[in-house]
Amino acid sequence: MCTLCPRNCAVSRADGETGVCGQTNELKVARAALHYWEEPCISGKEGSGTVFFSGCSLHCVFCQNEQIANGTVGKIITIERLAEIFFELQQQGANNINLVTPGHFIPQIREALLLAKKEGLQIPIVYNTGSYEATEALRSLDGLIDIYLPDFKYMDSTLSKKYSHAADYAKVAKENIKEMVRQTGTPVFDENGEDGLLKRGTVVRHLTLPGCLEDSKAVIRYLYETYGNQIYISIMNQFTPLANVEAFPELNRKIKEEEYEELVDYAIGLGVEQGFIQEGETAKESFIPDFDCVGV
Repeated sequence: MCTLCPRNCAVSRADGETGVCGQTNELKVARAALHYWEEPCISGKEGSGTVFFSGCSLHCVFCQNEQIANGTVGKIITIERLAEIFFELQQQGANNINLVTPGHFIPQIREALLLAKKEGLQIPIVYNTGSYEATEALRSLDGLIDIYLPDFKYMDSTLSKKYSHAADYAKVAKENIKEMVRQTGTPVFDENGEDGLLKRGTVVRHLTLPGCLEDSKAVIRYLYETYGNQIYISIMNQFTPLANVEAFPELNRKIKEEEYEELVDYAIGLGVEQGFIQEGETAKESFIPDFDCVGV
């Protein structure tokens, strides 16, 4: 019975049943390729070896990757094939293996990582998540994940219930990020220091939403006051209004430049020094990759 996320659907995925994530126990992957649009310490020049898993336990109304979140695209593969994909990305020169929305496949991913590491996989493993897993499931990955790349989407339960159907989101995210930091410790970079690639650590992302500036400030304040220099904070302005937000007119616009600047200035005023910001025009559909099963 599946309890990998706080939804606690308790369905028998091994028997072909699906819960909120929309997936059975069969691994389903939508894309495996080099990706150049993560934080500089993740992508570098060579790219991050991203593996996009189909399905999601959150289903945010503004999802930028709706094709894979709803599970309509993707190819079913074996655990052995997933391990092979890791090696193929390493051979392509990837700086790391970047597991995107992996929470509902944690047991299978764990087996694939154990197999690949046993056979000589060497590059760091990045766990890229919306932060809505069961904390106990994350504990099963201890020692296998080098870099955690979690979202902290909301502090306000009203917002998280409205936009992600999860009133308990902040509580869950807090518990999970605490576990992630426990596993990775303080950030460790390669020989180029902070200008190089991250080898170990946690980078917490926050996507600024239209009209939610005060909640964004609350998120940044919590992260900095709780973790200080134990983490990096990535403040993102790339929110792209797609057709799926037409029913939410307050979200149906891009972030204004002055909104984002106010949030960045707020973070600096708090004392945040270990962070990333986005510059230029990032709110474009062209930044959303094609989920065409390439590399799968």
